Amino acid sequence: MNKENTLFSLVGLGFGLFLGFAFVVWANERTTASRGTMAAETAASGGDAQNGESSITVAEREQLESEMEQAAKRARENPNDINAQMQAGSVHYATQQYPDALEFFLRANQLQPDNIEAVVALGNVNYDAGKYEAAEKWYTAALLKKPDDVNVRTDLGLTYLLRAPADPARAITEFRRSLERDPTHVPTLQNLVVALTRKGEKQEARATLTKLEQLAPDNPTLPRLRAELDAKSPASAASASGTE
Repeated sequence: MNKENTLFSLVGLGFGLFLGFAFVVWANERTTASRGTMAAETAASGGDAQNGESSITVAEREQLESEMEQAAKRARENPNDINAQMQAGSVHYATQQYPDALEFFLRANQLQPDNIEAVVALGNVNYDAGKYEAAEKWYTAALLKKPDDVNVRTDLGLTYLLRAPADPARAITEFRRSLERDPTHVPTLQNLVVALTRKGEKQEARATLTKLEQLAPDNPTLPRLRAELDAKSPASAASASGTE
């Protein structure tokens, strides 16, 4: 539960002539996941983030499949055991078996509607499955129970930024609410720069980027964020027109 599971999502946001320009969007800690730090590349058009060969051995895969089967069996044989449902959901979520993970987390939510871990887990599974409207529903429900959860609120903002069509204004609203609670939350600041740039709010985007540079000078996305803002600045536009 205390592992940091930062999801790095390369999101092509398509800023005018910069169609396909990739930003790294940091989603937040996945408290129900057990897969550890991972990277998932997602195209703006909704590409498959799970391409590529697995690095685990045949024996490891067989062991993992056995554990999934056992967890699923326990959960289905004990439908009123919330711990069994949560364990089965977590194992299937960790292996990106999203339909099964949803089944078990939904059952856990039915057993204990006030269990916030199950509610957040349902948001996370839908988020990682690319079902951003459904993820919005569960994150909103979680925030009704725990409004000061900055990670969940930032993920809620990302559901607006990553869906098609995107809604950067609503994303910005949630990111600002997160920063009201934690002004130095780096993932939120980075996502706010992306959303502001997309919306055309360059002055605030640059001010936010400056704060991000001060807090996280080694952030690997800074060069691309700077380049996009510079490319969209009035000075850059004037310079470009002067060379024509």
